Amino acid sequence: MGQRRHASTPGEFAPGTLVDLFFEVVDRLGDRPALQWYGDGSWPSMTYSEALEQVRGVSGGLAELGLERGDRAAILAENRPEWALADYGCLTSGIVDVPIYATLTPRQVAYILNDCGARLVFVSTPEQLEKIRQIRKACPALEWVVVFDPPEGTRDDHELTWSEFLERGASRVVASSVKAFRKEALSADPGDVATILYTSGTTGDPKGVMLTHNNLHFNVRTAQTCLPIDDRDTTLSFLPLSHVFQRMVDYLLFNRGCPITYARAIETVPDDLKAVSPTIVVSVPRLYEKVYAKVMDADGVKGKLVGWATEVGRRWAEDQLAGRTSGPVTRAQYALARKLVFSKICAGVGGRLRYFVSGGAPLAPDINKFFFSAGITILEGYGLTETSPVTNVNKPEDFPANFRIGTVGKPVPGTEVQIAEDGEILVRGPQIMKGYYKRPDATREVIDEEGWFHTGDVGEIDADGFLRITDRKKDLIVTAGGKNVAPQPIENRLKKNRFFDQPVLVGDRERFLSLMLVPDFETVSAWARENGIQALDRKALLSESRVQAHLLEQMKRELSDLSSFEMPKKLVLLPEPFSIEDGSLTPTQKVKRRVVQERHQDLLKSVYDPANMQTSVFTAW
Repeated sequence: MGQRRHASTPGEFAPGTLVDLFFEVVDRLGDRPALQWYGDGSWPSMTYSEALEQVRGVSGGLAELGLERGDRAAILAENRPEWALADYGCLTSGIVDVPIYATLTPRQVAYILNDCGARLVFVSTPEQLEKIRQIRKACPALEWVVVFDPPEGTRDDHELTWSEFLERGASRVVASSVKAFRKEALSADPGDVATILYTSGTTGDPKGVMLTHNNLHFNVRTAQTCLPIDDRDTTLSFLPLSHVFQRMVDYLLFNRGCPITYARAIETVPDDLKAVSPTIVVSVPRLYEKVYAKVMDADGVKGKLVGWATEVGRRWAEDQLAGRTSGPVTRAQYALARKLVFSKICAGVGGRLRYFVSGGAPLAPDINKFFFSAGITILEGYGLTETSPVTNVNKPEDFPANFRIGTVGKPVPGTEVQIAEDGEILVRGPQIMKGYYKRPDATREVIDEEGWFHTGDVGEIDADGFLRITDRKKDLIVTAGGKNVAPQPIENRLKKNRFFDQPVLVGDRERFLSLMLVPDFETVSAWARENGIQALDRKALLSESRVQAHLLEQMKRELSDLSSFEMPKKLVLLPEPFSIEDGSLTPTQKVKRRVVQERHQDLLKSVYDPANMQTSVFTAW
């Protein structure tokens, strides 16, 4: 196996379990707030000691229903306290829990339930319960359903409310002391499978990733050395707990004594950030892209002020990141920009934020630099479900002179990273999964005999050990002329344009590249009105020749310095955004390029038809 460069960092962490982490903080901070949520106009909370009693109840309920160590229980729910309590209840009982994204369809849910053989499923709401009812007969292993929010109407004998479930286990809780419960829970072995997470993936059926207790325990321990967190911090949890990123971070925050507040819904996150005023938040790039686009969408006098502040902030940020002291004029202008513009952005995320952690997909460097100039630090990291997830992260201690925007940082302690001859990123360390559930062949395809996990991502490591992700290996576009094009960097450049919402580059094996684009319709509509264009709906708006010409001009301007083979020659305008529900986005907001291309294959045939060579803009209807 060849390699361009190898990077590793030392780190010794004794093997352990998630149960160890749970009891560690319960013993240390029993009466301190642990979990918080919104209810009846306020934000009530639960202490660590109260959480312990609830977890004992969950464990007792599972045993009363006949589940044993090694059995599987699924969790189909949005982020909420019961999610964490059900999770810890499974972990302390030796039950392998299987998170399921709340946005999945009944058919997709059935696939996961059947593949893992779940005997019980926790669901959040009557709407999620209805999904299970639709597929119940097609899931022969499924015996019990526990509903957090009681549904109206009749239920069968195998559907229990959360309170009924806890009552089932009450006799076992009474009969067993906390000491006996602790002893049984701590019998978990670090090598035991703790959870099976089904990768959302951009192609094919999802695979069940088996993560052991030690996989996640190691990731929590090593992340503690990189990210300063303690019981003075607060957080808002809103990325799906069914994804390993938010889940591992919540294990870390819970263990460090940082109260976890659950957002009411993904739509309420902007308001919840202001209400909770968190100090640490994790998110995917989509959040930062939307905030950036909203700020850049200002017009009139406000728009000119934002433009001026952005330019001042850019100069100041470049000085800071280069280790230089800005000149007196720039310092004075920056102080004014912070007061007039940047302070409003900081207030919009609660006013107390110490740092964001970004993962799940690459973040456009210009957007990260904009937040940096506004006084908001975004620490970009890297990892996959199969790596539990963190392998690399930028650290606050590197701030600002060694803060490398555009990279995902150095490997976390105890982790090795190298670049193969074809540019693929390889990782080795205690956080690498046990394997894919019931798929030994698929496991051997990604973990070689030396223990290196082949990520499928392409990247490079600089002289100081910072990793830069350049693209997905399978996403690389090879044109008919044999030119290799990495689409993500180009798409990320376009995302900072306020007129562009979801850009997708296509053109594999074609003579030239094309850009499929969902515009930012609010911004485009405002521009159209200013230019005397009246459009009743999105299709009418995108059919306007002046709108098409404007968007084409914006694309060319943003990419003006690219080589000719990297520049898209055609623009394809789409009236509906990509979404999780229609299958074109993963739950972590990554576009499924293959799905988008297949859905619009007839349109793309027209785009690449030699008869249409003179047409620059196409619309999807």
